[in-house]
Amino acid sequence: MNTTTLWRNARIATLDPDIGQDGWGLIEHGAVLTNGASIAWVGQEADLPAGAAPARTVDLGRALLTPGLIDCHTHLVYGGHRAAEFEMRLQGASYEDIARAGGGIRSTVAATRAASEGALLYSAARRAEALMAEGVTTLEIKSGYGLSRDAEASCLSVARRLGQALPLEVRTSFLGAHALPPEFEGRSDDYIDAVCRWMADLHAQGLIDAVDAFCENIGFTPAQIRCVFEAARALGLPVKLHAEQLSDQGGAALAASFNALSCDHLEHLSADGVAAMRAAGTVAVLLPGAYYFLRETKRPPIEALRQAGVPMAVSTDHNPGTSPGLSLLLMANMACTFFRLTPLEAVQGITVHAARALGLRDRGQLIAGQRADFVAWDLQHPHELAYWFGRNPCLHVIQNGVQRS
Repeated sequence: MNTTTLWRNARIATLDPDIGQDGWGLIEHGAVLTNGASIAWVGQEADLPAGAAPARTVDLGRALLTPGLIDCHTHLVYGGHRAAEFEMRLQGASYEDIARAGGGIRSTVAATRAASEGALLYSAARRAEALMAEGVTTLEIKSGYGLSRDAEASCLSVARRLGQALPLEVRTSFLGAHALPPEFEGRSDDYIDAVCRWMADLHAQGLIDAVDAFCENIGFTPAQIRCVFEAARALGLPVKLHAEQLSDQGGAALAASFNALSCDHLEHLSADGVAAMRAAGTVAVLLPGAYYFLRETKRPPIEALRQAGVPMAVSTDHNPGTSPGLSLLLMANMACTFFRLTPLEAVQGITVHAARALGLRDRGQLIAGQRADFVAWDLQHPHELAYWFGRNPCLHVIQNGVQRS
């Protein structure tokens, strides 16, 4: 059966460094030939291989074509919201003040535990659909708002169901070491032991793709994170880390010693941390939404990361407390305006480097052999993806070779 489709009449930003000199990998008068869920060929339409006989042809009307967008760091499954804390911060309370007073993550834990799995699925699906409408084709979802074995299992199960219910690839990260739940007050080491036990059980259920943790003075110590990562390594699970967001705990270097997929936030990242990430091939995930929402002033060391050749991804960090945004395109713009990324770096950050942050090598560029995930935009040049905000230029999303309805 012929399952090939020719997607023609487009300007294509392949992000293939072997095409052109500027990194965009632009192809004028381009076309993409897909075979089922994979890309079979990309090039100028006039160069379509002899003998290619696609079963159908789709005219893209001279749209700009890019890889599907990848949101590689979200906390999409949770109950309630924390709008009241937003107001508290405007009145002078710090993130640490709110957390130590029983707000912050713990308040979302209470709301999440009280919600039914159906309610969690419904609310998470609405958020996912908002991201999908802007061209997101792959989405990472963390647990971390249950903080008990059953509640964490419920959140991860919802994330799995989301990927089954929607035309969307969902990757899950177990973030049991996110905060200390009230029933473990004063017993953080005991809680870490529990997290490691739950990890094995949840992995056996097929609910975990990667393991994450929060290394911070209001989170967990490097020694405790090491225990979590050693348990993950014993199970063959890759790790990532919320690192150096509020202070330098040496978390990035620790994570890199475990060949972490990514270290995320990184406002207080040291030179040693940069060097360790470079040596390990660990991706830096920049989260400008949290930087903006918390009104931070210390930026991640972008130039040091750039000079070291550390790949930089960009994500929404969607969560109810510190980054309630649902626009990956806005995050690309913020990465340029706040962190001084170039538009090319920002677009790479929501495509190819975001894929690497999830350990995925089969997406993020438009080249033969990759997944047939791409987006048609009402734009002339891909740098516009990091330029406009407050509008959605997405025309069509093709996921696994099939156009979303």
